[in-house]
Amino acid sequence: MIHYDHCPVCRKKNIADRFVVKDYTVSGEEYMLQQCNNCSFVFTQDIPSQEKIGAYYASQNYISHSNTKKGFINNLYHKVRKITLASKQKMIVAETAVSKGNLLDIGCGTGAFLNEMKSAGWGITGLEPDETARKNAQELFGIHPQPSPELFNLTEGTYDAITMWHVMEHVHQLHEYVEQLKILLKPGGRIMIAVPNYTSHDAAHYQRFWAAYDVPRHLYHFSPASMREMMQLHGLKVLKTRPMWFDSFYVSMLSEQYKNEGKGNIVAAFFTGLVSNMKALFNKDRCSSLIYIIGKK
Repeated sequence: MIHYDHCPVCRKKNIADRFVVKDYTVSGEEYMLQQCNNCSFVFTQDIPSQEKIGAYYASQNYISHSNTKKGFINNLYHKVRKITLASKQKMIVAETAVSKGNLLDIGCGTGAFLNEMKSAGWGITGLEPDETARKNAQELFGIHPQPSPELFNLTEGTYDAITMWHVMEHVHQLHEYVEQLKILLKPGGRIMIAVPNYTSHDAAHYQRFWAAYDVPRHLYHFSPASMREMMQLHGLKVLKTRPMWFDSFYVSMLSEQYKNEGKGNIVAAFFTGLVSNMKALFNKDRCSSLIYIIGKK
């Protein structure tokens, strides 16, 4: 168990309890969320160690590892993913100004995104901690991801684009990872980090039932301010943010199930997701999930 007496980002000790959140996916355990009053970062307190966290991913419902289509929500996830994969590929080309470069995808899961980039002519490297997900990537796409610790053995200045799609919130070695991303990035390259945004309307609406807290697998919960603070500490800069419009609906559907003990209200979830996106139209930093486009200072 890891207990913090300071903020994991800015390391200040001005922290306070937020509320208790339940693990609805695996264990049923409850965890306290604490918030830094200095940089606004929120983190899960008393988390399992890196050696023990694997047990909390041991569920066939954990889609990024199993690729399951079981159930309405997971089936919908796959349909939306077909759209988002193509949009991510176009975004990377636009943000890097490179049509065919080298890509590193950290936490690549079963390899769907890597396969999209490989098909577009990019050189790909994938890292994934879960052995089952790595095997699924080989079987599904003929892609051979490496275990995550290999991040620190890759060659400096290799990658035009480094992506972490809903992965940063899972990483125990937070500062070590960010520093290594900077080392691996080519001059002019871009890091793209997608994470849930607890300052969104859907997060405020569902509070402790908000599915994107996903304790204890989600160790950290970012606000735009705390992400900018963390990047600045490492000589990096958030150049822009891009909204992930579909996430508010997906997260709201799961949140409805958690709030109503498995009896999700699809209409209520859709309405909450829609309101969240409408609010984010006027301030995209309030979108349910954000992609941070990051470069060297």
